[in-house]
Amino acid sequence: MNAGNGNSPDISIRPIAAGDLDQVIALDAAITGIEKTDYWYELFHRYGTRGGDQRHFLVGVRGPQVLGYVIGDVRDWEFGSAPCGWVFGLSVHPDARQTGLGSRLLATICDGFRRAGVRTVRTLLARDNNLILSFFRSQGMMAAPYIPLEMEIE
Repeated sequence: MNAGNGNSPDISIRPIAAGDLDQVIALDAAITGIEKTDYWYELFHRYGTRGGDQRHFLVGVRGPQVLGYVIGDVRDWEFGSAPCGWVFGLSVHPDARQTGLGSRLLATICDGFRRAGVRTVRTLLARDNNLILSFFRSQGMMAAPYIPLEMEIE
């Protein structure tokens, strides 16, 4: 696949449609090595069909081909935080990376967050995921005033 330039006018960003879901599932499986069909169908029903101003599931497409996606929502008062936008999924096909598509996807979801009245966007990522960490830092994101904690439970 030759993805070309993510800023080219033949690539559009729009809300996901049901017909895009198989390509999103395949893109995620190719990158993560895990096919999560049920997970993606649940996300589609929660964010793709009932999004409104608070939930967003967007795809970057050239014709019928999905080149990337971004998913997020506005969360109110979670962990004592004022309402803010959360991006919890962003991926671009490897052949479409460094074309500007990831930046466009992030900017588009941030526009949706602004329309919902929030002025802060957050995400969470694995500390060893240097690719996505570098991307978000290049977009101006930095460490947040919250610390994630976890413990194993049996």
